[in-house]
Amino acid sequence: MPGVQPALALAPEIAGCALRLVQDASLEISSLEMGEFAEARDFLRRGQRIYVSHLPRQTWDQTIDICARIASAGLDPIPHIPVRLLGDEAEFRAILGAAFEAGVREPLLLAGDYAKPRGKLGDVLATLQGDALPACGFTRVSFAGHPEGHPAVAARVIQQAQIDKWRRASELGLQTTFVTQFFFAARPFTQWACELRSAGVRARLVAGLAGPTGITKLLRLARRCGVGPSLRALTSRPSAMLSLLADHDPDALVRELALEGQRYTGLFDGIHLFSLGGFLRTASWLRSYAP
Repeated sequence: MPGVQPALALAPEIAGCALRLVQDASLEISSLEMGEFAEARDFLRRGQRIYVSHLPRQTWDQTIDICARIASAGLDPIPHIPVRLLGDEAEFRAILGAAFEAGVREPLLLAGDYAKPRGKLGDVLATLQGDALPACGFTRVSFAGHPEGHPAVAARVIQQAQIDKWRRASELGLQTTFVTQFFFAARPFTQWACELRSAGVRARLVAGLAGPTGITKLLRLARRCGVGPSLRALTSRPSAMLSLLADHDPDALVRELALEGQRYTGLFDGIHLFSLGGFLRTASWLRSYAP
């Protein structure tokens, strides 16, 4: 693959890489799972990144309150900010200011699955044209990555937008992370990462994985979220499809990514787990994999 240097990979090194990926993984939580947070906290390391989703009809105050609770527990909350819900730059700055006061040091900016923007900030790049993030104290920002494209946007448009967002964030002095949609085979992700590295993108690239959950639920969510060709990797596994009551966990994909990480130094920077089967279950899986 262009843009990265192959590295010698031995089995113990792959195992060690897999362990580090899991130890350093970020997780996702929604307001619906906050009832599990206190118990799950025992499975998490101090400073662990916890992305906080912003569900439809959820208020900004509710999202910020969740972030404050996570920050007070010694973790690093990263709220989703769907920019199509923003009225204008002033509202954006107000949300950022309140989030910073609540202990947030990094937001995740994404367009959001809304047909029309509420105001003038119709996409993520528009929010970066000003200096709202650094002016409100932020030095880090996350964006969504799409290694398998998006059902409503052409692949070349997505790729260029990712490069443009990284360039503008760099101009603002921001450390950038791309967290991808979840997928089920490493190849689309590694190809995506390789293309960004070849374009000069030096952002943190983080692979989104589905946490442990039932196969039936996973298939339903994957199709709704627009997971692409790698979905075939899940449905083609006889062990998984023997019963739709079976469970999925990301162990095999973690090992596959660890191998790629050892073969190509600097290709990507970590993994993120979507808590599709519940936050407590996902946090427990992390601890069992990397005690």
